[in-house]
Amino acid sequence: MRSDIVSIDNSGKGFQCATDQAKKVAVYKGLAELDGIQLQVLTEELLSMARSVTGELDASFWIEFEGAKADLHLTTQAVLDKEKRAALIASSTSRKNEAAKTFLGSLRDMFEEAMAADAEHFVPSNDLLQDLPQGIYEEPEWDGYERSILRNLADEVKIGIQGHTVDITVSKRFNIQD
Repeated sequence: MRSDIVSIDNSGKGFQCATDQAKKVAVYKGLAELDGIQLQVLTEELLSMARSVTGELDASFWIEFEGAKADLHLTTQAVLDKEKRAALIASSTSRKNEAAKTFLGSLRDMFEEAMAADAEHFVPSNDLLQDLPQGIYEEPEWDGYERSILRNLADEVKIGIQGHTVDITVSKRFNIQD
């Protein structure tokens, strides 16, 4: 079975609809209450991680259930610098780009990685620092909380980056009889 496809954007549009889809899937598949909550948490953390790492989110989300295995899919278009690309790939279980499994895919991945822009870091001038209250001039870094939750709850996290397309699949096997 496949859930409805939900469009999600940076302003939060679609987040609630995505978690509602997770609830509907849990009820439809007859998941135990704890398993249903895990499916919702996986959904929330997947969406949050994608937004935190890519910075922008204009994505499609859906859940596929085959037997006892759930696959949560998120596909988005993003322009990734080297740091964001590395952070996403580090979030996967294999720590590899799933779109680079073939020889040509590996070649394309190496080329895209080499062509990715270096991350830009804003360094404020001394004049600007004097005008700011103490301690407000640093940009908060991503703490990886979502990645940690996904790794602990999911059986597998796959991330494929090809050009500007990012595909994330989170897999979890539940204890249900089919």
